[in-house]
Amino acid sequence: MSDTSISAIKFDHRETTFRHRGGPPGHAEIGRTVDTTLSETMGAGFARWEGAKVSWTVLYDEVIFVIEGELQIIAAGEMHCVTPGQMLWIPEGTELVYGGHALFGYALYPGNWKSQLE
Repeated sequence: MSDTSISAIKFDHRETTFRHRGGPPGHAEIGRTVDTTLSETMGAGFARWEGAKVSWTVLYDEVIFVIEGELQIIAAGEMHCVTPGQMLWIPEGTELVYGGHALFGYALYPGNWKSQLE
């Protein structure tokens, strides 16, 4: 259960620890900020994509919001180019490919999706 004594936490991508997610070619990395230690229901973080192409089937609902650059998502044969100030909602079960050159944030539900696979 979430710690109800926490009222709010601010996260900055410049202070986030990132881990490798894809590449070469290119490079992709993710920095999870809201994990199951903070919330059982939500997940969130930042990601940097530098030309890597990562295929994935989304196991949660996801919202992506671009901060810098252009994120390219191919889903159901359609290219979605997401630029600063834009958001993209991706429903659970979507097969896609993440690509492009971008710094972006993401939020997902449920945040504990990995434990639901067990």
